[in-house]
Amino acid sequence: MSTLALLGIGAGSIGLLLLLIIRWQVHAFVAMMLVSFLVAFATGMPIGDIISTLIAGMGGTLGSVAILVALGSMLGRMIEVSGGAASLANRFTQLLGPTRVPMALTAAALVLAIPVFFDVGFIILVPIVYGFCKAAGVNPIKFGLPVAGIMLAAHVVVPPHPGIVGGAAIVKGDIGWITIIGLAICIPLAALSQVVAGWLNRKGYPMLPTTAEQFAAFGNSEDSKTSKASAAPSVGTIMALILIPLALIMAGTTGATLLPKGDNLRNVLGFIGSPIFALMVAVGLAMFLLGRNQGWNRERTNAIMESALPPAATVILVTGAGGVFAKVLTASGIGAALSQSLTATHLPLILLAFIISLALRAAQGSATVAIITTCGLLADAMAGGGYSPLQVALLTVAIGFGSLGLSHVNDSGFWIVTRYLGLSVGDGLRTWTVLTTVLGLAGFALTALLWVLVA
Repeated sequence: MSTLALLGIGAGSIGLLLLLIIRWQVHAFVAMMLVSFLVAFATGMPIGDIISTLIAGMGGTLGSVAILVALGSMLGRMIEVSGGAASLANRFTQLLGPTRVPMALTAAALVLAIPVFFDVGFIILVPIVYGFCKAAGVNPIKFGLPVAGIMLAAHVVVPPHPGIVGGAAIVKGDIGWITIIGLAICIPLAALSQVVAGWLNRKGYPMLPTTAEQFAAFGNSEDSKTSKASAAPSVGTIMALILIPLALIMAGTTGATLLPKGDNLRNVLGFIGSPIFALMVAVGLAMFLLGRNQGWNRERTNAIMESALPPAATVILVTGAGGVFAKVLTASGIGAALSQSLTATHLPLILLAFIISLALRAAQGSATVAIITTCGLLADAMAGGGYSPLQVALLTVAIGFGSLGLSHVNDSGFWIVTRYLGLSVGDGLRTWTVLTTVLGLAGFALTALLWVLVA
């Protein structure tokens, strides 16, 4: 099939998906599955490969996301029911003052995002965001949007996250320079995330009914009321439940960075530092520490954990459907056709790197895929251009920021953020998509400025 035809099908599929979800109110899971089938047929994918491709897209996405969302939801539910999130939120609100809480959360999110994958870190922080918002009497989007924005920015440009590390390996970029540049640019982006999110939140956005019910009940359920009759867990206990899994993940990351492959200590650290194991440890500690503090028996603890799963089910299914859609777009050749078309424009290399990555991100949803694919396409040009290690690092960071923008309905992160913050698809496009694009453009502008200075 011609490149033009593939590009037309890709653009049409995204347009149809948006119409189904926004205009005709089709459930996001059903809409993405339907459009995935239509794209597969339209691009001439062998009929025997269609179902296996859909399953691969679902399985590849949910292999980790389903477990992380379930464990994170259980941990958050236990913290909420015990009164721990509200206690922590009230304590920090008293210490910092209501006007400083959003800035403190955003700064903390930037630090936490360095060793922790975006999905994991955001899921861990959701109950704390809820607690702060409940104490301040504001919508979760007020505090949650800038937190999610800066966490994703760090995820796409700061090692050891897989996209930027994999891209650096392809183009032989210096990880040290990439880390320094990525962190240096993310610091002003944290402030920008706060400002842009505040501007986007100048008008109120209604919460989805399911999220509104969950947020309204946060800290006020019968379980929570019963827990309030006893002493709420200490701030130190709640902080430990949040920081211990993060510390384990950081240990795994450090081992993978400093120790050689095959080293026994690296393997051990990699195991205990896997997000799934780290969250399992946190859930186990919560069962013991919070259960003992609140006097929960095993039946009560299990009931509280089980109550966290129904809200998580929608997030899991919709996220998986996003993975299916992304897989079909990639397997059909639409992403490759888009990259080849942009490469033929002969734009300046740093601008071309950003545009290709941005276009791939919009077309297939995965930031990691966008970074690695773009680096693969431009590896020869970067190797043969006589660029210094610093310039190669800047080009790699520009690719990373390209993958930050235009997060929309084919991105699993879009569904995680919008569902936890209670945004409809339309409001998610008006807020989250705009925020990620502004941060991506700003990050690229700062990268381009450094490029000019070192040229």
